[in-house]
This record gives sequence, structure tokens and C-alpha cells, in this order.
Amino acid sequence: MAAEHAGRPERTVSAWRPGVPGVVEVFHARFTEYAYPMHVHDAWTLLIVDDGAVRYDLDRHEHGTPHDTVSLLPPHVPHNGAAATPDGFRKRVLYLDGTHLGDDLIGAAVDRPDLRDPLLRQRVGQVHAALVGPGEELEAESRLTLVGERLRAHLRSRDDAARAPRRDPALARRLRELLDARVVEGLGLAEAAGLLSVHPAHLVRAFSGAYGIAPHQYLMSRRVGRARRLLLDGEPPGEVAVAAGFYDQAHLTRHFRKLVGVTPGRYRAGNR
Repeated sequence: MAAEHAGRPERTVSAWRPGVPGVVEVFHARFTEYAYPMHVHDAWTLLIVDDGAVRYDLDRHEHGTPHDTVSLLPPHVPHNGAAATPDGFRKRVLYLDGTHLGDDLIGAAVDRPDLRDPLLRQRVGQVHAALVGPGEELEAESRLTLVGERLRAHLRSRDDAARAPRRDPALARRLRELLDARVVEGLGLAEAAGLLSVHPAHLVRAFSGAYGIAPHQYLMSRRVGRARRLLLDGEPPGEVAVAAGFYDQAHLTRHFRKLVGVTPGRYRAGNR
């Protein structure tokens, strides 16, 4: 990450490639007094603006990104970009390959790149939150699957999200059994969908509808339960994190405190 000196135009960026299928790059930036020239990407650009606003031209038409908008710019179509407010803008971008959005949707995205959808905006933000730290790949993959489903619904001019999810308790049970068998090593959503021969979005909805909890939340609950047993056996938190399937001790602490209310160290210290 780099920033300009005080008094100069600010250009602060953070970029990385996460281990999540479908995501080519994550890009977070804060810019003032900067304008992108016309350019193209070979990936879909999914953009949300947290502060300020961006004005851009796409296919010779002007568009903008107020705070509650999700912008989806298709691949291979030239566009530019500049701040639409005096103090610049702060944005978060996902560059996506064709996993969730096919080339058949490019024309619709050119016609309707800015989507006023608060739920979609919230879900895109949740994907970014899951991608910030390691160990949350299943959550990011699950949330991105629902984002892709809602984007396709917008581009095809129908609201699939408004329809009641189709119940599939047998499928939900099979996914639960897979997660139970791989609590420590984990299971990617794409792999689970392949093993069960279903679309990832249907898999997430079937599981959430049957158990009232998303697959990634279920897996983390199982890992925290395993960590509790190991801590009560006297194992130190650092070793427990690895044995329970967490990325590191900080990853364990974050989820343990969320579900139990105290850190693993305090929980272990209170063991009688």
C-alpha cells in the first residue's frame, strides 16, 4: 500500500489476488484529483463507492456511482473514470472472470451498468469483508455466489431473489455430511457443488433454508466447537488454532470471541 505526501493528490491503493474461484483481483483505492483515461479490462468490474462518487463514460454514455449504487462494467468495453465530488472518492472493486457472469450478459451490462439495489450493495460489501483476511474463503465464495445470482437476475430483467427458495432438505443434509467430514481441512463451495452435482447458488440456498445458517457459518461453528474441546483438554490456543482448522491464532480468536464471548485464552484460563 502506498500514499502520497500530505498536501499532494492522494492515491492510496491496496490490491491482492485471493484464493477464491471467480475473483481475478481485489482492488481498494482512495483517489483525489485523478482521472482514468479510456481503457478496457478483460474481466468484469464490480464496483462500489464508499465515499464520494465516480463519473465515467461507457459506450459513449455518461454514468455515475452514488453511494447506494453497485456498478458492473463488462469486459472488453472501453470506459474511463473520474471523481464526481471535490474530495475525490474511495472505492472497492472486484474483478471477476466468467465464472458467475457470461459473455451473453455483456450487452445488458452496457445498457444498465449502475444498479440501485440496497441488498446487492450490502452483499458485495460482505464479500469484500470476507476477502480482507485469510481463512474466510468459504464465506467469500458463498456470498459471491449469491451476488452473481442477483446480478444475473438484474441483467436478465427478472428478480430471482424475490422468489421463494426451493426447498431441498436431502441436498442440505448431504452438504452437512460433507462439512462434518472435513471440519479441519475445509471444503470449497465449487468443490462441494461439483461433488453434489448442483449449482453453487442452489446449494447455499438449500442449506440455509434447511438449517437457518449459511454453510460457512456452520463450518466455523463446528471448528469453534472443536477448539473448545481442545482448550478444555489443556492445549494452548496456538496449537488449537491449527488443530481446529483455523488459518492462525488470530483467525481462531476472532471467531471464538464472536461465538463464545471471550478469547480462547480466557476460556482456557477459566477451565475447572
